[in-house]
Order: sequence, then structure tokens, then C-alpha cells
Amino acid sequence: MSMNFVKKLPIPAEVKKMYPLPQKVVKSKKQRDAEIRDVFTGKSDKFLVIIGPCSADSPEPVLDYTHRLAKIQDKVGDRLILIPRVYTNKPRTTGEGYKGMIHQPDPEKRPDVFAGLVAVRSLHTTVIEETGLTCADEMLYPENYRYLDDLLSYVAIGARSVEDQHHRMTVSGMDVPAGMKNPTSGDLSVLLNSVVAAQAQHTFIYRGWEVNTTGNPLAHVVLRGATNKHGNSLPNYHYEDLKLLHEKYMERDLLNPAVIVDTNHSNSGKKYLEQIRIVKEVLHSRSYSPELKTLVKGFMIESYIEDGAQKIGCEPHIYGKSITDPCLGWEKSEQLIYEIYKKC
Repeated sequence: MSMNFVKKLPIPAEVKKMYPLPQKVVKSKKQRDAEIRDVFTGKSDKFLVIIGPCSADSPEPVLDYTHRLAKIQDKVGDRLILIPRVYTNKPRTTGEGYKGMIHQPDPEKRPDVFAGLVAVRSLHTTVIEETGLTCADEMLYPENYRYLDDLLSYVAIGARSVEDQHHRMTVSGMDVPAGMKNPTSGDLSVLLNSVVAAQAQHTFIYRGWEVNTTGNPLAHVVLRGATNKHGNSLPNYHYEDLKLLHEKYMERDLLNPAVIVDTNHSNSGKKYLEQIRIVKEVLHSRSYSPELKTLVKGFMIESYIEDGAQKIGCEPHIYGKSITDPCLGWEKSEQLIYEIYKKC
């Protein structure tokens, strides 16, 4: 057994100096951050749609996708805020397979982490510069967050990371909303404990420094379904699930109670077409209950240009089709966004 130190990576401040942001991007992020923050604090009644590929595997189709989203945002902006999923870190249950652009800027070539950091920063910057839309990404590695903290407007903490103390404390130092996904067990106590920790002040070690954080009042819950001991999916988006979560939230002294419903993963059993039905059901629950209308702030939807998924290296490679989890294709996604617009 061994660990080989390949090369020392530049620290985030050095990478930001090498690849500074255009003023246009800085301005867009500031404006979008304020608009999204207002949804979580209750100042705005707009609804969030965090939508995009399971993993951002290639710049060209991702940019194509986000340009399409931007055109819809212009039409639905009075009620919806569309946040592109540009997920460049991909968790793997067994540790095998494609781990995202940050590892492999080209999924068919060997890992190159520095090239990945540059590619990820470039992609997020280009999306904002060309579309005006700031994005969401998953914080799979807390020490990597600082490479992107000046670009992201939303951060997701995955089901396998949410119980980790370092993730929770890193979220406590963020100034953007962070969605804490329920653990794979579905335990609501563990889930809400993660929000408590993320909203609190902490002193801890981060990137070789002793740091202090002030707490993140925008940390909130994401329901993504659970898995039982037999490996079966257990959805948690139904009316009764949302009402129970509301009750549990009210028992805690937490700021800005909110839930985003993840329509894929264990909620759909990774049957991507089920996302359409799940959205409709949650919108109905939200319209039926005043408490849920306030609590449910948006959806996470896995969507790309083409329906379904393909394997890396398959021939012919289909442009804009996921190489990880199956996603809803563009035509269905566009229709679904307009459905949310009408009923949110």
C-alpha cells in the first residue's frame, strides 16, 4: 500500500489570480445571489428550479444547455429563478467510475486534477458570462470549495457527505444557500442536525488554517429519497413526508426553514421520467397546504439535452446525453418548467 504525491496544486488564491473573473461575472453573481437569498429569507415568493445534467461532463453541451435555460428564464422570471446544475464533482458509491470534470476534464483520458480545476473554473465563468445565470455545484470535497466560492450561487451537500463534520462546518462559512440532502437512511433527525451545525458558528482546521465561521442562515433541507436495508428506494416527497418535515422543522430553532425536493435519485428510483409526475404531485401538495407552500422553495431536476444515459466511450457518442445517471431530455424539461411556472 502506498500514496504517491504527484504534484503540489496551487492554492485557491493563486488559481483565482491566474484566472480572474471579468467584472461582468462579478456583477451578475452579486445580483443573482441577492435574488436567490430573498427566496430563502421569505422576502421573495419566487420558486427555484435547480436543473441540469447529473454531471457536467463536457463544456460544449453544458453551455448549449445553459443557453437554452437562459432563454426560458427571460420568459418565466417573474415567478421562477432557474439555477443550472453544473455539477463538476461526482460522488461514486463504490469509488469506481467517472468522478467528474474536476478529476477528468476529458472523461476518456487519465485524471489530471490541476487541469480539472482550471476547466471547472473556466466552465462556471463562461456560463455566467454568456448567459447571466449563476450555477449550483456539489461540494464533494470541502477543501476544494474555495476554488469556486466566487462563482457559485448554490451549493449541494450529498447524502453521503451530510453526516460529515467537516462538510457541515465548511457550509457554516458560506454566504450562499447550501442544500443539505437527507442521508441515504432517510433519518430526519440526522438531516436537521446537519442544518443546525451548518447554521452555527465554528472554529476548526481548514486547508491548514485555524478558521472561524459565523454560521450560514441559508442552510436548508433537500429531500432526495432514502434506501432501506434491502437496497430499495423509499421516496420522501409525498404530502405526509413534507408535513412531517414541517413539524420537525418547527420543533427546532432554525433560521429560514426551507426544503428543496430532489425529483430524481431515490425519490424516483432513478427512473428519470418519474420526475415529471413527482413535480406535479409536490406542486399539488404545495397548493393544498399553506405551510408547505411556504416551506417548499423549489425542485432539483436532473435534465440534459437528450433523454436517458450512455456509457463513457460508447459508439456512437450521443451529444448532450448523460454519462452518469439518466436525465430528462430537453423537450420534456422545457415543458416541465412551464408547468411549474403555471402552478407554483
